[in-house]
Amino acid sequence: MEANNNTQISGFLLLGLSKEPKLQPFIFGLFLSMYLVTVFGNLLIILAVSSDHHLHTPMYFFLSNLSFVDICFTSTTIPKMLWNIQTKSKVITYEGCITQMCFYILFAGLDDILLTVMAYDRYMAICHPLHYRVIMSSQLCGSLVLISWFISVLYSLLHSLMVLRLSFRPTVKIPQFFCELNQMVQLASSDNFLNNIVMYFAAVLMGVGPFSGILYSYSKIVSCICKISSAQGKYKAFSTCVSHLSVVFLFYFTVLGVYFSSAGTHSSHPSTIASVMYTVVTPMLNPFIYSLRNKDIKGALKSLYLMPSIKDLLY
Repeated sequence: MEANNNTQISGFLLLGLSKEPKLQPFIFGLFLSMYLVTVFGNLLIILAVSSDHHLHTPMYFFLSNLSFVDICFTSTTIPKMLWNIQTKSKVITYEGCITQMCFYILFAGLDDILLTVMAYDRYMAICHPLHYRVIMSSQLCGSLVLISWFISVLYSLLHSLMVLRLSFRPTVKIPQFFCELNQMVQLASSDNFLNNIVMYFAAVLMGVGPFSGILYSYSKIVSCICKISSAQGKYKAFSTCVSHLSVVFLFYFTVLGVYFSSAGTHSSHPSTIASVMYTVVTPMLNPFIYSLRNKDIKGALKSLYLMPSIKDLLY
């Protein structure tokens, strides 16, 4: 019966950021600009890391993977929103909504786990510098990324399959600019108790687990830095963690913003703003955070710009 009910759905309506027609061109231009900056900035990080052999280290390997995930993460939501604004349509099909939600959860989970893997990499580099190259081998780095993908795929499939069991009314209005898991579960016309239990239990595992790993890694890093005698050595060790800490803070700050705004108010506006910060602003700022404070990345970007093939492409 639930499968038959789902086949009767004519589509979901994504209400977007604003109902005002006059604001739509401004929203379109703003989000198109942010999307292009996000894609271009993260793509530059990937190209810089791949083109400079000095950056073929575990730290930058994980960074290039994070940049790739950020491009995919933003691409799951923004292009569809821009298309809806351009065509003046709010409709997304049932299949399209489930697909968008599945990939959104996948890449959000990957962001979370990769940040934990990067914290572990910093822990190994600072606390075990003599054995760092041996422990953080290319095989281990590749395995950590594959494990991250495997866990995220399972996490995404779990939620997607749980949503597929739900029934919806013929037309469902989602007060968001994308198909967000919590909104879809709450808007279901069938019993969603089991979905809520699974959703919150999985969120605790995916939130507390990686965050605990980050806290543990940095507690060990702080302990190791305190044992360094010279102030210059302490500064040099801590400076390698500043960019990652900034990204971690930004990521979890916006995640908590999404959670508390959706749980603490009946209005959808604060939740939508928090979702914009989490979905668009964070991936856009990550390349700037890593490039502005990192001499290696800035040097690689300069070398990339001076490459004849790149200069021919630009000019």
